[in-house]
Amino acid sequence: MADLDSARVDAWLWAVRVCKTRSAATAACRAGHVRVNGERAKAAQPVRPGDEVRVRLHGFDRILIVRRPIVKRVSAELAAAAADDRTPAPPPREAVPAVPVRERGAGRPTKRERRDLDRLRGR
Repeated sequence: MADLDSARVDAWLWAVRVCKTRSAATAACRAGHVRVNGERAKAAQPVRPGDEVRVRLHGFDRILIVRRPIVKRVSAELAAAAADDRTPAPPPREAVPAVPVRERGAGRPTKRERRDLDRLRGR
């Protein structure tokens, strides 16, 4: 496979398996969910080795550094070699506070249950 000096950002996102389809990558660019070196990227914007690509998918940002521009979908090993993933790890599950949940159809809480809920919420 011949090395390229640049590739379209939508084709690169599809080739490194960030987006399932090329049209999904193009739609993400149109919606403003893709940034190259901090600037909003159009689908045809070229990416070169060393560029930082930020993609917002499913409510989370993925930060990728372009190692090698590719335009064809390749194996997972080659795709991983074409991008350096700098996305920070998600917070641990224990850090998320527990939310009290009542069973559906249980009716209004009693005075005792309201006091227990308030105590649990720290009021």
